[in-house]
Amino acid sequence: MGLIFGYLSESSYGQQVQSAELQKILDKAGLSGSILVYSADADTYYSNDFDHAERGQLPASTYKIPHSLIALDLGIVEDESTVFPWNGEERAMSQWEQDLTFRQAFHLSCVPCYQGIARQVGVDRMKEYLERLEYGRMDVSSENLDQFWLRGESRISPMEQVGFLRRLYEGDLRLAPETLSVFREMMVMEETDSYRLSGKTGWSVDQGVDNGWFVGYLEKGGSVCFFASNLAPGPEVSDADFLQARKGVTMKALQVLGFW
Repeated sequence: MGLIFGYLSESSYGQQVQSAELQKILDKAGLSGSILVYSADADTYYSNDFDHAERGQLPASTYKIPHSLIALDLGIVEDESTVFPWNGEERAMSQWEQDLTFRQAFHLSCVPCYQGIARQVGVDRMKEYLERLEYGRMDVSSENLDQFWLRGESRISPMEQVGFLRRLYEGDLRLAPETLSVFREMMVMEETDSYRLSGKTGWSVDQGVDNGWFVGYLEKGGSVCFFASNLAPGPEVSDADFLQARKGVTMKALQVLGFW
């Protein structure tokens, strides 16, 4: 474990360490918000701002984690190689204008692909699965079924994200074991001989409010830590820089904390 500058406290979530070093990472990048890291070995949370880490935000594309689990569990998609054909229509991002496998659609955050899944799931089944998964406080109706994670009143906090990720990793979700195993492999972003990184970025802009995420977990040396960064760009940060910064500052935080 690296040096951590901050103080130790207890809360309903357990032991917490407030780290000034994590705040310095955000300040240097021109970002606001919170980085939250949970060490399973130490049973300890680390953050620059625990108040912010308990504040609910739109899930944006981090919702593709439970969304994918629901799609797999219902058989809407078979596995990570299931193909979503492109119909040739113009899409908001050029990288979505092609046939995509389920794995590609997940990591490229293909909104039209997942909107199609949402419509196949339907309102009632979506609500039932969300209650089963205990995923934040999603506001789902027939009017917003294909966009409730991007705008509106749906909310999940970084603390809730970490709790959900822990249950996913431990297999403590009321889903078929095969659903969990297929998705956990699909969620892997990077894998080397020394570590394995699984995660999902997200970014929503609702009523002019930028809301960026990077959530997931890092397996290294027989240990695992979970993270949920919820961030907003300062006035000097470009969209292109913010796209990279969500993951970049999180990985820097894991490095400073001695996990990576």
